[in-house]
Amino acid sequence: MIWNYIYIAIFGVLGCCARFAMTGLIQLLWGNGFPDATLFINLSGAFIMGFLFVETLERLTLNPAVRTGILTGFLGGYTTFSTYALEAATLATTGQPLVALLYIALSNVLGVLAAFAGAYIARNL
Repeated sequence: MIWNYIYIAIFGVLGCCARFAMTGLIQLLWGNGFPDATLFINLSGAFIMGFLFVETLERLTLNPAVRTGILTGFLGGYTTFSTYALEAATLATTGQPLVALLYIALSNVLGVLAAFAGAYIARNL
């Protein structure tokens, strides 16, 4: 049981670092006008979650504590739902309610589709 926490902590640090690096890269490439970085991170995180959930359950033999570390630690550190929620609220309360609704719709619909796509690809490799 202690190994779950150890792996979650290790992979969580890596996920947070990956999120920080990806945010910087996307903002450098696309700017800060729309929360592109958070949207990309949420969508890629949903895809990776769907893919690795299936891959590590159905194909790969992985230590359960390592699997928990990757899925909970890394992806928990990497994805940014709390930031997404704050950005949507900020857009809505700063006179951009339609942009906020677009952001919410894109994040939710595309996020679920990304999780399905990850699982589908993992099953059909």
